[in-house]
Amino acid sequence: MARLGEGDKRWIVEDRPDGTNVHNWHWAETDCFEWSRNFLTNLLANKTLIDGEGNLKIRTKKIEKLEGEAYVNIRKGKIIPGYELNLVVSWEGEVKEADGSGVMKIEGNVEFPYIADENADEDPEVKVTVKDEGPIGKRLKDAFVVKGKPFVLEQVKTYVNAMANGGPAKEGGEVKKVVKKPAGAGNVALPPTTAVDEKAKVVVAKKEKKKEGFKTITMTEKFSSRAKDLFEILMDENRWRGFTQSNARISKEVGGEFSIFDGSVTGTNVELQEGKLIVQKWRFGNWPDGLHSTVRITFEEPQSGVTVINLTHTDVPEEDRYGNATVVENTERGWRDLIFHRIRAVFGFGI
Repeated sequence: MARLGEGDKRWIVEDRPDGTNVHNWHWAETDCFEWSRNFLTNLLANKTLIDGEGNLKIRTKKIEKLEGEAYVNIRKGKIIPGYELNLVVSWEGEVKEADGSGVMKIEGNVEFPYIADENADEDPEVKVTVKDEGPIGKRLKDAFVVKGKPFVLEQVKTYVNAMANGGPAKEGGEVKKVVKKPAGAGNVALPPTTAVDEKAKVVVAKKEKKKEGFKTITMTEKFSSRAKDLFEILMDENRWRGFTQSNARISKEVGGEFSIFDGSVTGTNVELQEGKLIVQKWRFGNWPDGLHSTVRITFEEPQSGVTVINLTHTDVPEEDRYGNATVVENTERGWRDLIFHRIRAVFGFGI
């Protein structure tokens, strides 16, 4: 067994002299977050939505909050956008008395909790709020929902299409079209001569492109132990050091960070339910910049003293930053040989 700090070379990333990305053939990434902020500001800030209709005036004010990430990868000449954003835009409205004797002003926000590339062909959730919930506030909020909501959705759709076209990195890439799925189309095959069929083809192509270059790893492992003990092993840095013989730092808090296998794998905790669920963002040091996968581990006890772990590891890139196409194979082997098998051997949980 390797000494502490040595780890397994298959999961340890080293600087390589041949890591040049010639002509951006493998991966070229552009951070689009600030570009997104400016683009959305131009689309959504200081826009008049209602100007005097029914003695009402409503206009958007500014981007109050933009959180998350946005980037564009160009892989082998193809554009692959990635973004997960939480957007809040402030708005204000005013109601003028019928005789023109007075004006009451109310402020509110419109929020998009989750604008993401995985939902690019769907309308995102929209939340319209008002600071004063009285009769005037309710009237203005209802007016915003009727007149303002379609407008802001259309502007967000413009942003989504801009990202699909490469955003600030659109030169040199193949365009990915975003087309909303026809209502009720589902997965039913349609006659090849219909106009709806052409839209369906684009939707299917979009879905395929999104998954291109990434794989999902699924594994089911059985252990002779209680679920809470396995959960604790996977979330405890001292036990990680013990069974992997490598350095580890692991936070046990949601949103906390971790670093395992001597820093070769880093990430954050997304959701934790003791003895039941672990959801984390994982990133290997030799992956192209900006790529993060998602690890989901569920724990089931079909009988006392027996635990079944179901692993789903999504968005694993097929190639590392150097163009080596062994990432998925090595990652799957790492889970099996360097984690699950070693837990059985070290802690005696084999069946």
